[in-house]
Amino acid sequence: MSNLPSNAPDERHPESCPPVETVVVPRARDLGGFEVRRVLPSIERRMVGPFVFLDQMGPVTFPAATGIDVRAHPHIGLATVTYLFRGTIIHRDSVGSIQPIVPGDLNWMTAGSGIVHSERSDPELRRSAHEAYGLQLWVALPKKYEETAPRFAHHGAASLPTVEGDGLRARIIAGSMFGKTSPVETLSDLFYADVTLAPGARLALDAAHEERAAYLLEGSIDVAGTAFEPGQLLVFAPKREIVVTAPHGAKLVVLGGEPMDGPRHIWWNFVSSSKERIEQAKADWKRDRFGTPVPGEHEFIPLPEGP
Repeated sequence: MSNLPSNAPDERHPESCPPVETVVVPRARDLGGFEVRRVLPSIERRMVGPFVFLDQMGPVTFPAATGIDVRAHPHIGLATVTYLFRGTIIHRDSVGSIQPIVPGDLNWMTAGSGIVHSERSDPELRRSAHEAYGLQLWVALPKKYEETAPRFAHHGAASLPTVEGDGLRARIIAGSMFGKTSPVETLSDLFYADVTLAPGARLALDAAHEERAAYLLEGSIDVAGTAFEPGQLLVFAPKREIVVTAPHGAKLVVLGGEPMDGPRHIWWNFVSSSKERIEQAKADWKRDRFGTPVPGEHEFIPLPEGP
């Protein structure tokens, strides 16, 4: 007789498990007048591979003279991954970077031992109504790299490989998929891709990585006879091929990787394997010990009150 609970996956026969292990529905969060959809972390799922945070911004149209104004704030123990579909954001950070990011580009900022950055709408776009639509994810760093030196990398859309065929178009943002590898330097084994499916097209995800998920942005998809709508993160069962079809077309991102080397604590903008390290970061920000200022920034977000 099996000792497995009746609802536990049978690792001996992964094909017998439902292909979708968990469905996460985002919650709306206000970031000082700008609403986002917070996907990860959630009650249902804390992380997928090394991805510990996923926010969807927009699509939204800002009136003239308004826009995104995320004041200078700190990070430790993670890499921020910013990718836009519409609009332009100006990134500034304490290692001296000043970088516009436009649709299809990738900003990869490794916080490591500590970095400060701001994100604001392009001043030129503010002259008239303008759109913003994109994703920001955080990648938790492996323990041996949590205190690595902070750094910033920008990769233009033309440098990110694409795969096209049979109604599928995929831009490989980070890691490897479909035999293509992004030039982005990551510190862990992961993948992240922007995928568009024409009506009737399909996407096959192999079992190369243990943890995999898809976040549906537009259209609808079908997995093993079950339909899913936009605004859902589908976390897939491990050790089996997953086939996603789009009867009427869809836009989604797929992401994942190998499980982290232990749990991560998240408090505000800090991620660490150590609660004590987060307490130190809180004290450092409160006492202005994060070092070099952000070019052109005179405002900052104070440390939130509370535990």
